[in-house]
Amino acid sequence: MKIVVCIKQVPDTTEIKLDPVTGTMIRDGVPSIMNPDDKGGLEVALTLKDKYGAEVTVITMGPPQADDILREALAMGADRAIHLSDRKFAGADTLATSNAIAGALRMLEYDLVITGRQAIDGDTAQVGPQIAEHLDLPQVTYVEDLEFDGNKTFTIRKSMEEGYQMVQVEAPCVVTVLASANKARYMSVRGIVEAYDREVEVWNFNNIRVDEAKLGLNGSPTRVWKSFTKGAKAAGTLYEVEPAEAVDIIVEKLKEKFII
Repeated sequence: MKIVVCIKQVPDTTEIKLDPVTGTMIRDGVPSIMNPDDKGGLEVALTLKDKYGAEVTVITMGPPQADDILREALAMGADRAIHLSDRKFAGADTLATSNAIAGALRMLEYDLVITGRQAIDGDTAQVGPQIAEHLDLPQVTYVEDLEFDGNKTFTIRKSMEEGYQMVQVEAPCVVTVLASANKARYMSVRGIVEAYDREVEVWNFNNIRVDEAKLGLNGSPTRVWKSFTKGAKAAGTLYEVEPAEAVDIIVEKLKEKFII
């Protein structure tokens, strides 16, 4: 079995600050990490590798420093790493990003493509489904658990608002995984050392199969107009009263807000 895991380097959102004048993200001094949902997806792939001897390839699109998360993935147990890096990819929204990744996937063999549910720097949850559409593959999103029958069928538990749904899908297919699906393994000391002795393949536009007009800023139909931090809430009012009086206060507040 051949598995491709799409991963992304993102800023640690616990350290994020926005420029109040420009409304853009201040990246200086902000540490970058592997997107948590993507790491959950990588763990799913590595678990399948442990059970069935799968070959795991990780792929990312980003600037040169994105090499760090590819090395991390190799140290965790991935077999191959591909870095999509080209000025023609710059300024991409989710559609242009998915076009580039799908263009790379057309050059690879795979039975399963795994992405995270969404990236914490955008929270769109669009890239995985878009990749599936570009490649005309079946897709299952919000995956909590995945089992393989050893032949061609995956049995998947998909998270739903009201619970979960059990789904079966045949390879090749695309799944998007939740970070909560599992606990990602740590890098081993030996894996870390060996990861920096291994090759990360750097692919540019000439290595993938996609229309150039669908890439980068020119291939992006959306633009971010403005970003801003959430406003602080006003301080609440604390009541130290008996339960019966508390009920009256709650009812009154709900009436004030026209909820009841």
